[in-house]
Amino acid sequence: MMNFPGVIYKDNEVMQKIEIAKKLNKPIDGHAPGLTGDSLRKYVSAGITTDHECTTNEEAREKISLGMKILIREGSAAKNLDNLKDLYRTNPESIMLCSDDLHPEMLIKGHINRLVAKLISEGFSVFDVIRSCTLNPARHYGLNTGLLQQGQPADFIIVDDPLNMNILETWINGEKVFEKNKILFDYQEAESVNNFNCTAIKIEDIEITADSENLRVIEAFDGDLITKEFIAQVKKGAIINADTESDILKIIVKDRYKDQPPAIGFINGFGLKSGAFASSVAHDSHNIICVGTTDNDIVNAVNEVVKMNGGLAVASGNYIKSVPLPIAGIMSDWPVDKVASEYERLSEKVRLYGCKMTAPFMTLSFMALLVIPELKLSDQGLFDGREFKFVPLFRE
Repeated sequence: MMNFPGVIYKDNEVMQKIEIAKKLNKPIDGHAPGLTGDSLRKYVSAGITTDHECTTNEEAREKISLGMKILIREGSAAKNLDNLKDLYRTNPESIMLCSDDLHPEMLIKGHINRLVAKLISEGFSVFDVIRSCTLNPARHYGLNTGLLQQGQPADFIIVDDPLNMNILETWINGEKVFEKNKILFDYQEAESVNNFNCTAIKIEDIEITADSENLRVIEAFDGDLITKEFIAQVKKGAIINADTESDILKIIVKDRYKDQPPAIGFINGFGLKSGAFASSVAHDSHNIICVGTTDNDIVNAVNEVVKMNGGLAVASGNYIKSVPLPIAGIMSDWPVDKVASEYERLSEKVRLYGCKMTAPFMTLSFMALLVIPELKLSDQGLFDGREFKFVPLFRE
């Protein structure tokens, strides 16, 4: 339940969804970054059972005290494990691990097993750590998975040792499905389901003239999904372009489900000095999102994604490089090694253009996620996550 203001203020549609989940005996996951006090109590009392947005021990322990389970997130863009790992010493029964978006080139090097090895090597209890990613989630979510007890399915992994957690074998329901870095089952080709109904954009579609001297700018940070807002001074009546010297770049979001004009904003923190990069992985609606230094590069990157009916693209001048995502515009049917290689090649190109983000595409994907404050951009324009309402690009 990402719409935490809707829960707090008892929005009718939101409360209906919660009641349906309760009737079906489904645990309700939470998404409440920075929520505390009376607002948090109202949120939890509605039946929300977990949260994966905690960044401090204080926030996590307050949520645990109200009965929530905390999923400690360590992904490609947002990394909270080091800040929250002391919970293993105080609240091991109330925590789980998650990635919440992990790069393919990082995924092939390890997932939850990598986090387990890190924690155990740092001296945390091997039993508390393993419980957090086996018993705790199985019980909380009612997973149909074996717990190594007589009469239950044989679901387990064999590792080299707890300090490395390299997977030697994986067994599911008594069948060995992985051994020596090879899968032991046949790959079933994925069905290509997609929903792309937009057309290419033109430069004039993303030109913007200043309504006032006060331009709202999204301020993004490496390794953090929470953004800030600041006001940049511009010339009223002038066409506003990206300013690489001030690291104020143009960002657009294009509705991919119906052919609407793109929404336009400006963003600080990416550090690009040239080029643009675009993606149809843009939480939560997965429209096309793009950041760039020139309108021409933005148009080329976005139109490459449109041409592929989903994917990732980088553009600079006449150079365009892309990776298609034919399944719903967010997934690939290539083997993971190939996806990882091509993905890293694109990311490296973005870094060569000056991008400061450790995970540029992953960070970009969250700039359209409206429920994480302060300021984000959707296909309908700028959204203030503090006030939970759309706001104009220019402030009086």
